[in-house]
Amino acid sequence: MDSVALFKALVLGIVEGLTEFLPISSTGHLILASDLLGVNDEKGKIFDIVIQTGAMLAVVWEYRHRFGGVLRGLATERRAQRFVANIAIAFVPAAVLGLAFGSAIKHALFKPVPVAVAFIAGAFVILWAERRVHTVRVDDVDDMTWKDALKVGFAQAFALIPGTSRSGATIIGGLLFGLSRKAATEFSFFLAVPTLVAAGAYDLYRNRGLFAADDLGVFAVGLVASFVSAFLCIRWLLRYIVRHDFTIFAWYRIGFGVVVLVTAYTGLVDWTVG
Repeated sequence: MDSVALFKALVLGIVEGLTEFLPISSTGHLILASDLLGVNDEKGKIFDIVIQTGAMLAVVWEYRHRFGGVLRGLATERRAQRFVANIAIAFVPAAVLGLAFGSAIKHALFKPVPVAVAFIAGAFVILWAERRVHTVRVDDVDDMTWKDALKVGFAQAFALIPGTSRSGATIIGGLLFGLSRKAATEFSFFLAVPTLVAAGAYDLYRNRGLFAADDLGVFAVGLVASFVSAFLCIRWLLRYIVRHDFTIFAWYRIGFGVVVLVTAYTGLVDWTVG
């Protein structure tokens, strides 16, 4: 088995796991990391699905008792029914817009420089949101109405632009719409499950001809690396938000975006994705 390929799978799995649930754009980081590692070929599309699945499974494992309780009470408990309904409602906007415009967006914007610009633009949105007076109407995910869920769903749709960040759009959107920091973060986690499953299944179907049994080892390494790093990141983020806001991530986005733009302009790095 190619040790270089396994190393690249390990790196990309860690990148996906560490960035999927932070407001810094996992897609943007994967585009940039894949370009630097020289793994931006067609087969990379299947690999991205695998490592996104690993990150999604980390959410399922972290909240396994919550999801188990929802499944057991779905037929009889109003709380479980409202939870599932809110997730479904929030999922719809990005799903519809993704089917309609996803291919065009990928063709035009899945490139390092547009991603870097989105990094910086998203950072200023975070800084603006954190400087506003934050009035909390919803303390817990279970207190959300369908209208709250729909608003967060429309916020998630902005993440179709690579570099924006799905978690960033949903968390910051949630804060702007009156959710507590904990409720916005947890709802972003929960919403990731159907979003990543649906996106992965769709991309897997479209690119099923690229799958080969010889790649199982590489896929396994990427999936495990993504799962472990995402699990640790989720645990860390839940502790972090108790005492901190998201300003540090905004400054990280600005710094990262500037580095990409400068290296692209000066030719220090040959950004060739797309």
